Amino acid sequence: MSNQITGADLHAQDTSLLKDIEDALSNCMKCGNCMAVCPLYKEIGKESAVARGKLALMEGVLKGQLPYSEEFEKIMLTCLSCKACATKCPCGVPADELIIRGRRAAAKARGLSPIKKNVFNLLKHRQLFDFALRMAGLFGPLSFKKLPRPMAAVARFPMPGMDARRITAPFAATPFRSQVPERITVANPKKKVGFFTGCTINYIYTDMGQSVVNVLKANDVEIVIPSTQHCCGTPVYVYGQTERTQAFAKHNIEVFEDAIKKYNLDAVIASCGSCAEALKIEYPHIFHDDPQMKARAEKLANMTYEISEFLVDVLPFRKDILGPVNETITMHDPCHMARGLKITKQPREILNAIPGLKFVEMSAPDRCCGSGGSFNLAHYDLARQVNDKKIADIASTKADNVATSCPSCRMFLTDGLVQNNQPQNCYHVIQLLDRSYQAGAKKA
Repeated sequence: MSNQITGADLHAQDTSLLKDIEDALSNCMKCGNCMAVCPLYKEIGKESAVARGKLALMEGVLKGQLPYSEEFEKIMLTCLSCKACATKCPCGVPADELIIRGRRAAAKARGLSPIKKNVFNLLKHRQLFDFALRMAGLFGPLSFKKLPRPMAAVARFPMPGMDARRITAPFAATPFRSQVPERITVANPKKKVGFFTGCTINYIYTDMGQSVVNVLKANDVEIVIPSTQHCCGTPVYVYGQTERTQAFAKHNIEVFEDAIKKYNLDAVIASCGSCAEALKIEYPHIFHDDPQMKARAEKLANMTYEISEFLVDVLPFRKDILGPVNETITMHDPCHMARGLKITKQPREILNAIPGLKFVEMSAPDRCCGSGGSFNLAHYDLARQVNDKKIADIASTKADNVATSCPSCRMFLTDGLVQNNQPQNCYHVIQLLDRSYQAGAKKA
């Protein structure tokens, strides 16, 4: 392969990585739990698909026993970052973190591929990124054909980096943060919150953002939506781009510090599990060697809540003004919600509080849907295999629709539902709660 690197090159970028991997492998008791829960192993059936296999390969490369090859690089990128292996490991092996560190060392030693480099550079420049996605929304109808499903579209002609079969969601003609004022007031606010929208809600699923606003207003919560907030950094973090993630984190910390001070906010909320995990967990972690920034990140983390967590554990949300939503609903737990934030009860408490709504649990609600952020773009067929099992689980419930708490999961579940000719649509939990409040207002 071009720009050949060695294990020594990787070691030079992270001198403690080999020792940490050796410690992890020595602690591994070969129980097979990672094999049992890895969604990719279930499809590939190879040791290299699971955590212990990837760690053993990294050890071999770092020791110079194996070459750094294109096949090795492919294996290290064939991971959904679903955290199932780390969560289920009885020995506490942090395989997910070690894999990301390996990716980081490789990226620093070899550099990024031209495509990733261009995408990440675009993401780095907030104003340019915003302009590009606004243009995507403006000219989207020329490139994508809407399907007779809510928020579903297919490309009219081949798109670089996207499978022609892929069902996606259309970009919004106007981003969400441009549709609403920075400050949304209520008469007698019980709480004041900052809303971290994330990229997908801002540029694609504006309906989800509006539901968050509607629900918070129904609960007498004042909302501040800083216009200069940017990507949480998760898309670059999972590829080992820690320094770039730090830049995103520093920007967002500064933006919300200013908002907290200016508007005397009580909390910061996010309606995307991955974004909430970034603010609550990853930001303090990536500044572990910078005490000042770590302290600032921890202060923001302590004020941050995923929206269902805020509504159930902090507010709590009003149940006396809810109206009927006469549907049977099942729930998909996003990976970063269930295993990163460990939030699963709160969304269900919301759903079970809605009059007329019948909640039915699928057999494996926290099994990965196959999205994995951008994983489904790079490995569409493999992602579809994982997703097909999730869709079969949804179908077995005979639910009318499926709820989730992640916009990326919503997008890929919609793809799977269409591909498998299933009638269900996918919505955010908060959209169903919004519908219930609207139904209650009509009754009143």
